[in-house]
Amino acid sequence: QVQVVESGGGSVETGGSLRLSCSCASSRPAWSMGWFRQAPGKEREGVAAIVTGTGNTYYADSVKGRFTISQDNYANTVFLQMNGLKPEDSAMYYCAAGWQWSPRLLARDAYSDWGQGTQVTVSS
Repeated sequence: QVQVVESGGGSVETGGSLRLSCSCASSRPAWSMGWFRQAPGKEREGVAAIVTGTGNTYYADSVKGRFTISQDNYANTVFLQMNGLKPEDSAMYYCAAGWQWSPRLLARDAYSDWGQGTQVTVSS
């Protein structure tokens, strides 16, 4: 059984920072971990992803240079450092675990286990 749990959301003003954490409890390390977000009335979109074995990272164009995904392999934890936040970054943020190679790590179908989400609100 796999359990994915996010934490660290909150409310900040434009230009502020937040750090999200995601722990993945499982019998084996995930092949990849991803962060997604979903704003009201919009589809869930991939924000950042990391291949746990290599540390390779991938970002959506909208967050490049502002967000950083990282991992603590010993703790099976993935982080999303978000700097320079904008109101359009406001959304529910979800963490997900993937278990096999995928050519599209910012796509939802690369992941099979999801957390419950943590809310991020950025005020102008």
